[in-house]
Amino acid sequence: MARTKYYQALTRAMREEMRRDPTVMLMGIDVGPSGGIFAQTRGLFQEFGPGRVRDTPISENGFVSAAVGAAMTGLRPIVEIGFEDFLTCCVEPLVNQAAKLRYMLGGQVSVPLFLYTFGGGGVNAGPQHSQCLAAWFAHVPGLKVVTPATPVDVLGMAKAGIRDNNPVLCLLSKKLIGSTGEVPADGEDFVLPLGVAEIKRPGRDLTIVANGQMLPQAMAAAQQLATERGFEAEVVDPRTISPLDTSTIVESVRRTGRLLIVHEGYGPFGVGAEVMASVMEQAHGALKAAPVRLTGPFAPSPFTPSLEKLYIPDARRIAEAAAQLVERV
Repeated sequence: MARTKYYQALTRAMREEMRRDPTVMLMGIDVGPSGGIFAQTRGLFQEFGPGRVRDTPISENGFVSAAVGAAMTGLRPIVEIGFEDFLTCCVEPLVNQAAKLRYMLGGQVSVPLFLYTFGGGGVNAGPQHSQCLAAWFAHVPGLKVVTPATPVDVLGMAKAGIRDNNPVLCLLSKKLIGSTGEVPADGEDFVLPLGVAEIKRPGRDLTIVANGQMLPQAMAAAQQLATERGFEAEVVDPRTISPLDTSTIVESVRRTGRLLIVHEGYGPFGVGAEVMASVMEQAHGALKAAPVRLTGPFAPSPFTPSLEKLYIPDARRIAEAAAQLVERV
């Protein structure tokens, strides 16, 4: 095992897949000689050249449309959208073309498109650069949506997404870009299956479901609960939002009897609502208390650091909500 940074795990995944398969190519704004806005494509242009690593104009709709066409005709495009908010500029080719063409053409073509982007708050980027839109795209049949929160998950899930014959949307967290973690050593072809949640910490008193940058906060909260109150929280990371691994979550809730869902996106109509509905439908009798969602307010993200700190759930608030849930009679 070796330690690497979150963004470097993405670089490694792309490099390994481009070496393995000559049909894999990369396109996006500033992915070429400059090496990407977060250094996430550094070295790829120099190794694979301008035919396979292509800078694009600032026209997300245009180059995502081109990538859909390329995928239909035999290539495996990797597409970067710099900020998750700008997915709104290319909804048409993603939702009406990439997600539907295999179905509409009776399986005669595949659309092996891997699109990654960086989203979420915590870096004082304001309302137009801090959104989490997983729930939007998870609502679309034909799109797979993943939110890896650790370097090892970035590595394994990005490689799986690039190999998938369906469009995969990988939503990475800006806040986690510099975080580090253990990954398999270079040379190991490490691939994780999509659609499989992971229990990041076992526990007996409640289940905390958290993804993206909320995962490290949930892990810190679980440690705080264990140290200060003697409560053992089980932390489950869905990793894939669509298809959602409800069985792992439901089985956890059946063991613990309590459920706290933490995510960064808006609460109304969000990912947490789907998780809660699945648990209520499949494990209602196991619940010792009503499930709880903890999210930011239903309002645009503020610029001001002090306000953004209040806006995004943190370990302290997660621990408080969890303690109240366990102590509820």
